[in-house]
Amino acid sequence: MADKANPKVDAFIERQERWRAEFETLRAIALDCPVTEEVKWGKPCYTFDGANIGILQGFKEYCALMFPKGVLMKDPEGLLVQIGPNTQSARQLRYTDVAEIDGQRDVAKAYLLEAIEVEKAGLEVDFKKTEDFDVPEEFQTTLDEMPNLAEAFHDLTPGRQRAYLRHFAGAKQSKTRASRVEKAIPDILARRGLNDR
Repeated sequence: MADKANPKVDAFIERQERWRAEFETLRAIALDCPVTEEVKWGKPCYTFDGANIGILQGFKEYCALMFPKGVLMKDPEGLLVQIGPNTQSARQLRYTDVAEIDGQRDVAKAYLLEAIEVEKAGLEVDFKKTEDFDVPEEFQTTLDEMPNLAEAFHDLTPGRQRAYLRHFAGAKQSKTRASRVEKAIPDILARRGLNDR
């Protein structure tokens, strides 16, 4: 393991207060697989031939081994968790302590090896396209009334477009959806995403 260990991950783990032992345990499992250890997005990331296979994540209630293409994995144990309702691809194995990880050590390794096989097979996630998302009526009406807003919206990246559509559609009442649209107009016209401020 030591020869595959990345000093940047050593430093990451040293800084952890909440999940240090759990990350060390998950790291040992990952490094027992044919992966390269890197740091991406400020987190330990395990890659195979340059493709992201698994990422260690820490949250308030749990730590996780996240698989970017987890949706393509078989998950025979039924342990992979969808991160949120809008997450299309990534899935997590979640843990709350070292004992739990130790009890699933073989499973975690098997899942990492399967993630590698997904990459070897060249499998790709069929992501939902922006045009597959419903455009809330309140936003469509505003786009129809403001051609410059429609142009600015279409200039945004597909991910930013989807974020706005989810944000608008997430409101249950028409009044709230209309308010969200109204507040977003200046940012859309400035070609900024929902979270770009």
